[in-house]
Amino acid sequence: MQQARLAVIVMVAAMLAACGGGGGGDNNTQIPGAPVDRPPTFTSAAAATVPEGTAGVFYTATATDPEGKPVSFTLSGGADQARFLISAAGALQFITPPDFEAPTDANADNVYLVSITASDGTQTATLPLSVTVTDVTGAPLRVRRVVSGMNFPIFLAPVPDATGRVFVVERAGRIRLLSPSNGAIAATPFLDVTGQVSTDGERGLLGFATAPDFATSGRFYVYLTVPDGTIELRRYQTLANNRDQADPASGDAILRIAHPRNNHNGGWIGFGPDGMLYVAVGDGGGTGDPDNNGQNRATLLGKILRIDPSSDGFPSDPDRDYAIPAGNPFTAPNAPEVWAFGLRNPFRNSFDPLTGNLYIGDVGQGAVEEIDLARPNEAGLNFGWPIMEGTQPYRGGSTAGLTPPIAEYSHGSGAREGSSVTGGVVYRGPLESLRGEYLFGDFVQPNLWSIQTGVILQGTTIPSSRFQLRNADFTPTAGTINNMVAFGTDTANNVYIVDFDGDIFVIEPVPGTGGAFSASALTAPQPLSQDATSKEESARLVRQFIRESLMGHR
Repeated sequence: MQQARLAVIVMVAAMLAACGGGGGGDNNTQIPGAPVDRPPTFTSAAAATVPEGTAGVFYTATATDPEGKPVSFTLSGGADQARFLISAAGALQFITPPDFEAPTDANADNVYLVSITASDGTQTATLPLSVTVTDVTGAPLRVRRVVSGMNFPIFLAPVPDATGRVFVVERAGRIRLLSPSNGAIAATPFLDVTGQVSTDGERGLLGFATAPDFATSGRFYVYLTVPDGTIELRRYQTLANNRDQADPASGDAILRIAHPRNNHNGGWIGFGPDGMLYVAVGDGGGTGDPDNNGQNRATLLGKILRIDPSSDGFPSDPDRDYAIPAGNPFTAPNAPEVWAFGLRNPFRNSFDPLTGNLYIGDVGQGAVEEIDLARPNEAGLNFGWPIMEGTQPYRGGSTAGLTPPIAEYSHGSGAREGSSVTGGVVYRGPLESLRGEYLFGDFVQPNLWSIQTGVILQGTTIPSSRFQLRNADFTPTAGTINNMVAFGTDTANNVYIVDFDGDIFVIEPVPGTGGAFSASALTAPQPLSQDATSKEESARLVRQFIRESLMGHR
């Protein structure tokens, strides 16, 4: 019996040996004459070095396929995969331009690791890529005129895609698409509501914001004054097949606010880091807040509002097509939309993209211009108007619970004086020398200043003597900055200055010094041929606008 069992074992072992081992020779045996399908082979480098602030495509993955099949690329791993985007053709870019001083790679050592996979449809190969970000120290800046001859531009905002373009809002009712690299303006306006807008006094198409999901929804919002002076916050959508063209039939007035006079309209709107829409509304105009709106929490005038336009909490009210977000500080009989109050004319404001802090430029009455600050979760702040004008008593009354401005300056014609503040932005772009600086200026006096945000403290007011005067630093290579009406940014956080007489300027690194702009930025600005206004007429209307603004101070 034992001999028989041993014979069986020997026979089975011999059969296994004949099969070749390895778990089934049939799966590994190449059919004679059949073609061999081999994976692609990378031909691009496994490492790249880029300066901080790099925006756009900086590396292109390449690979060849032995069988000549087309190759496509995807991201497939790496500790820092979430920091990158790649096209099927292999064009790699950062989602957000890297900052050497604030690295976001997994090891915080400015070496970003990402894996790129090449596929021929059946076989794949993977390349581990390391991207080293280098420091840009003291890159020189320039202020370049991007375009001239626009029809009273009044606001600028980024186009949320990879093109680098910006939206430019013109006061009479048009929104234009501008390519900053060469100054080209799209022939067809993104939106044209001329004829629906009053431009009497300080009225007009004043504000604009794209929804956080604009790339997929095509939804955006505008703030304007209609012919009877009523403020309207409207929601629009782009055409379904064209994000560069608004659908005029989609316009819906989601909020209407009666406004009795032609000044102090406010006009800024913007989405906060919480995804809610913030709306800045003036006090209704007139000298010294004659209607007592600034301190009246039951009215929407003289306020920063916070609403959720993605929902409708008032289905029976056609003028309130939005919801009240959780966390808003007031309930009836106060207006639940109110987020902050005690403001005169918060015309230009901005969120710091790094901290989420809201900086508010509130135009003063006859003595003081101020910058106010609202940090995230600081709901219900009272900035004091008309009890106070800046830190000076105006009408007087109890100052208990008031939040003073974080900076102010006096009226006058000196280097650190002015007549009408234009609230600015915190610089987070490619120029290291400006990072963390709050840039702002005056509409009437052509003064530009900055304040380092690291010294800003809520409850303490920085005097103008501590402003850094930027007039010489920001002297443009062409043109003159003399009626700055807004500051804006693009998706790479380059800062733009909008001049009301028709010019747009960008603050950028000198090409070739480590910044994000290429040699194409050297292209001369292209004046608009369509709807351009003569210099003489521009100057006349600017003077008229200034006179009307100054009348509002008295």
